[in-house]
Amino acid sequence: MIQITNLQKAYAGTTVLDISELTIQSGEVFGLVGNNGAGKTTLFSLILDLIRATKGKVIINEIAVAKSEDWKSITGAYIDESFTIGYLTPDEYFNFIGELRGMNANDIAGFLSNFNEFFNDEILGKKKFIRDLSKGNQKKVGVVGALMGNPEIVILDEPFANLDPTSQFKLRKIIKEFAAGQGKTFLISSHDLDHVTDVCSRIVILQKGQIIRDVQKTNTTLAELEEFFTGVKTEPHFLE
Repeated sequence: MIQITNLQKAYAGTTVLDISELTIQSGEVFGLVGNNGAGKTTLFSLILDLIRATKGKVIINEIAVAKSEDWKSITGAYIDESFTIGYLTPDEYFNFIGELRGMNANDIAGFLSNFNEFFNDEILGKKKFIRDLSKGNQKKVGVVGALMGNPEIVILDEPFANLDPTSQFKLRKIIKEFAAGQGKTFLISSHDLDHVTDVCSRIVILQKGQIIRDVQKTNTTLAELEEFFTGVKTEPHFLE
């Protein structure tokens, strides 16, 4: 699904990302964790061709992202607020994205009805511009927009940030349902280790732009991640 080979990004001679090889299979829920400056957003930006690599390549479904835009039809993403259109209302934005994705009005309405609980009656029909929403509600609009049109790949950078605890757990449920029920490939970065280990089947740790660990989730993964970042050994958190 996604193949990364000899991928490097440097600024002013300083290398901020250096990944020799990484393959993300179709249907994986791939988690990316690391401290600030580890290179998480840089990696996602390279995958989405938002910035150009200093060296190497990213291939999605045998398409080199830097040489063709054909991969965009199967990819949804939300990195930050620039991925939405601030001067539109959420209703206008969803209609715009839906039309781009080949959805008609009934398709769009039916799709959005799946998120009534997540929106908590604070998003649709309020006639507020996206830029005037709270940071958490802006995040909700961006994440749901990334899911529109049945993309095969969904890339979310810090999707749990700025959400209240209830919305965080609702988003966890949404991701797991889309991954299990529709077989989507998710790439998710987060500073919250608990959220990542709950929704992801595979977790990679980035440190100073390099992959330090790449593991399949087990019942002890959360404790191992906590030990890695804190240096303190904890009792395993057993996952269902």
